[in-house]
Amino acid sequence: MSDAGGRPAPVLEIADGALQRGDRELWSGLDLTVQPGEFIAVLGPSGSGKTTLLRSILGLQPLSRGTIRVAGEPVHRGNARIGYIAQQRAIAADTSMRARDLVALGVQGSRFGFPLPHRGDRAKVDALLQAVGATHYADRRVGLLSGGEQQRLRVGQALADEPSLLLCDEPLSNLDLANQVGVTDIIDRQRRERGAAVLFVTHDINPILGRVDRILYIAGGRFVLGTPEEVLQTRVLTDLYGTPVFVLRAGDRLVVVGVPDAEPHHVHDDEHHDHGGVA
Repeated sequence: MSDAGGRPAPVLEIADGALQRGDRELWSGLDLTVQPGEFIAVLGPSGSGKTTLLRSILGLQPLSRGTIRVAGEPVHRGNARIGYIAQQRAIAADTSMRARDLVALGVQGSRFGFPLPHRGDRAKVDALLQAVGATHYADRRVGLLSGGEQQRLRVGQALADEPSLLLCDEPLSNLDLANQVGVTDIIDRQRRERGAAVLFVTHDINPILGRVDRILYIAGGRFVLGTPEEVLQTRVLTDLYGTPVFVLRAGDRLVVVGVPDAEPHHVHDDEHHDHGGVA
């Protein structure tokens, strides 16, 4: 899809967006245009509205002001152009579902009624399993898999409809470093090979820092948007928080010190995370 000038049309457009919770405004005046293949990290302390932003893009929570369009269309629930990857949560060990069954839910889940298998479904599931590196445990029960293996399957689910926009809600939480790298590689490959845009909520920028094009940092009802070099500066975050905040480099990692009511952290408030449906 292209615009009138023949350029690729934006995948996501937010115009004058504002979100309110009760009588408190989470953020306002957000103008965000995301191009195909762009990787945007969303940072900020707990309660700043990061996950709520994803819910609004998914059509689950309306903005209090402004508009959101995905691939040129107003947002709506069940948009096949959007893939959603949630935070890793353990699956009960006695679950009888196999790994391939979990991925198949992404292939069959958008159909009305009971999701009966269609011709070609198995081949599609096999291709998704291969894409996320899960072929060798495809027939194992999901409850017996590691957290990293389960998370690869969730990524496979999200990729089932070949989405043009991937919404990632802290998908690396609770994963060890090797699995953080593996899951990030899969997501990054999707945007490089298929042009999918990525909106990636995270409490730690370091695992994805080398892949990020822009950062949306939300704090205290305000936000800053720019490249990592523009945003991750002592001066910029001090202004955003309204109190002295320092961005330090420790080897190849960035650490932010001085965020109000928080311990030193990896470019984000690490004490609480946005889980479950609201930020």
